[in-house]
Amino acid sequence: QAQLVESGGGLVQAGGSLRLSCAASGRTFSSYSMGWFRQAPGKEREFVAAISWSDESTYYADSVKGRFTISRDNVKNTVYLQMNSLKPEGTGVYYCAADEDPAGVRCGMMRNMAGDHWGQGTKVTVSS
Repeated sequence: QAQLVESGGGLVQAGGSLRLSCAASGRTFSSYSMGWFRQAPGKEREFVAAISWSDESTYYADSVKGRFTISRDNVKNTVYLQMNSLKPEGTGVYYCAADEDPAGVRCGMMRNMAGDHWGQGTKVTVSS
């Protein structure tokens, strides 16, 4: 059974950095687009970043461009989200998702919340 497990969340001051990890198991995710999403308290889940299985395409929400970087290691079946210059509005639960994409054309669809598998999330709190 496919499983995604996020880690790396925690409490950080505004302006600080965190690196989130998402470890995939149960199948090989090398042909999956991978994405990160977040859900702030009282708000709907929103797209943060996505990366194609080949690393050739990445997408970011406008609110995180230039501050967050998504990357992946297909050997380790892990996707990362490096978050720099964090802001208090970045507080929330961060979720990892995987979307089957052998043709490498669905990565952009993760901006519309596409995902076949989802993790349980890791909490990030950014204090002001």
